[in-house]
Amino acid sequence: MRLMMLCIAACFLTVSAACGSTGENCTDCHRITLKGIHAALPCLSCHGSEIDTIANPAAGTNRTAGCVGCHRGYARLFDHAMGSRSREKLFVDRSIGALDPGFFENNCNSCHLRGCTDCHGGKGHDIAKADDRSCFNCHKGYFVGTDYYGMAPREDSLRYQRGEVAYGETFLKMTPDVHAEAGMKCGACHAMTSLVAGAKSSKTCLDCHTVDKKIIEHRISAHLEKMECYACHSAWAAQEYGTFYLRFAGDSPSRDYYRVRSNEGDYVKSAYLRKQDAPPLGLNARGKVSPIRPQFILYFTDIRNDRPAGTWPLATGSELENRLLAAEWKAFFPHTIRRGTVMCEGCHDDPRRFIMERGEDRIYQLQADGMTLPSFWNQAGQRVINGDFLPVSRYLQLTRKSPAYQRAYLEKWQSLINHVENSSQP
Repeated sequence: MRLMMLCIAACFLTVSAACGSTGENCTDCHRITLKGIHAALPCLSCHGSEIDTIANPAAGTNRTAGCVGCHRGYARLFDHAMGSRSREKLFVDRSIGALDPGFFENNCNSCHLRGCTDCHGGKGHDIAKADDRSCFNCHKGYFVGTDYYGMAPREDSLRYQRGEVAYGETFLKMTPDVHAEAGMKCGACHAMTSLVAGAKSSKTCLDCHTVDKKIIEHRISAHLEKMECYACHSAWAAQEYGTFYLRFAGDSPSRDYYRVRSNEGDYVKSAYLRKQDAPPLGLNARGKVSPIRPQFILYFTDIRNDRPAGTWPLATGSELENRLLAAEWKAFFPHTIRRGTVMCEGCHDDPRRFIMERGEDRIYQLQADGMTLPSFWNQAGQRVINGDFLPVSRYLQLTRKSPAYQRAYLEKWQSLINHVENSSQP
């Protein structure tokens, strides 16, 4: 880090000397005042030369040519997830993009990383250090980010679009992450070095925390060996079950009946169900038990002149409506960490949490509503794109109440009873 700072300082001095010798006079025509952390720099330190001037030094289209002269290597940001959006594009291509080739460009491009100023102040002549607010311009709503501060997305219907607004969206107030309460910022775990390398984070839980064997759950080897820490410690997560995209064309006045948040283009979007509780569990790419949630269980209806329309096979009658284009889940890391966890039966006696809902426990009758899946919490017809659902055989092992399980269960309850009794004493 010290060597990098020395290189940057040397770069500034070299450019400043060169500009001073040529008598830079940009502001004679360009009435601009530099502010922020680059306020003392000459114009050409970012804009190149007067002969070959870089109009937008921070633009991703030119690999941020005006920035990487000093901030070397940072152009690689545009090769990774935030810049390429490759995974999102692939999802659209294999789902709704087959019916609407322009869908991604018209509906999904708002959070594409366009340049350095997306995070560093928004204005090239007033560069600022990135902070949490910079992150939340994109990492909000159904994306992991604002959940860190206890914000969950509301329903799309306008009747629920009320209350406080942050980063352009209304939100439900939920319990924030314990690290947020301690004053930790996004950059504490997501350093620039990790983002440049294409890694999701620069630290893991065990880089700061040690396993405390006084805690009953930490004494169970299977918990430590087969589960991510956040499988137990994520207090809640936003979940969206059944995402409807209705595309209107022609004379379709019924669109006005859908009183939901405005959408780009010809689409109306809404969700069948949204939840904000302990997330379901599955397996991530490392094979460890992890929270999972629907990336999208996506239904599509084409409406022309107020009538369902379509050209796919067997598209007659009711099959024209609510065509299932994707039923894909994703293993993820909710930023809603708390010290406590659910009780033992929250996993060991809850098949629904592992997408194995019993028929007699089913509340939502999807097929009666004209939807393809038997249940959102049934693995049939669905998949986890970066992992897998927990196999039935493993869940059956979880449900076996061995003597060791029974002893730990009783000890857990006894510790809770003692805690309550002690807290009630005068």
